[in-house]
Amino acid sequence: MDLAALTIFRAVVRENGVTRAAAKLNRVQSNVTTRIRQLEEQLGTELFTRDGRRLVLTPAGETLLPYAERLLALADEARHAVKDAQPSGRLRLGTMESVAATRLPGLLAHYHQTWPEVALELEVGTTDKLIDRVREFEVDAAIVARPLDAGWIGDLFEVEAVFREELVMLTPRGHPPVREPSDITLSTLIAFETGCAYRVHVEKWYMDRGLRPARVLELGSYHAIVACVAAGAGVAVAPRSVLALLPESNDIAVHALDDLGSIDTLLIWRRGHFSSALNALRGMLVASSNLRDKAAEEAAV
Repeated sequence: MDLAALTIFRAVVRENGVTRAAAKLNRVQSNVTTRIRQLEEQLGTELFTRDGRRLVLTPAGETLLPYAERLLALADEARHAVKDAQPSGRLRLGTMESVAATRLPGLLAHYHQTWPEVALELEVGTTDKLIDRVREFEVDAAIVARPLDAGWIGDLFEVEAVFREELVMLTPRGHPPVREPSDITLSTLIAFETGCAYRVHVEKWYMDRGLRPARVLELGSYHAIVACVAAGAGVAVAPRSVLALLPESNDIAVHALDDLGSIDTLLIWRRGHFSSALNALRGMLVASSNLRDKAAEEAAV
């Protein structure tokens, strides 16, 4: 069972078929099909069944997939380890939309200029999804908001706090001041899909006071969320840093929420799965962190 065969197997799964996998790997389809058959013969079991035009993993294929992910990730890590410390190769980074919009553009431009040999791939998602992507070796690291439940860390992840974000409440212009959920006159909370850590924090803020939104309107971007708030569709919570990038609106009001507080942004990666490319990014994130400024502000108070 060689790494090339496992790479082909993983590509067929990810691309949902031989044709797209062959194109992704720059191989002919017959070669991909042959290598899958050879792998099945070596393992003594079928890895895929055909459902119409779709290839579906068998139970044996489902069992093999996480092992293949781990073996390929370890091989990639080994290649980095035996090279010199110069960052190179591929770095797959997951991040929340808010961080991608506010913290990363200048930093990634600087990273590309400093380490042109690194092929950086960026993926945007919610905190829960990104944690799962790191767990399954589908990204090398991710930038997420600190979840309420610390049990997810366990012995699997390494974690470094890199930013701190202040969450604020957004309401239509003219809404009375908001300090508690009971001050909110609109029954709809506008938020990202389930899995967004900021949504979990604000829903707990409601529940701790015996309240909950009557409904949640799920949207996929802060531009859409702010537009809906301005139109009077509901209220939302967002990092204050995001508001500086959005078109200024006279139709929304921003309310500081002392009780909700600030949320740390974390860089996470699987324990032992590290590379010079990731280390270089980690250094840049720490250098651009606002945590020292926040600590100084808190000490002054």
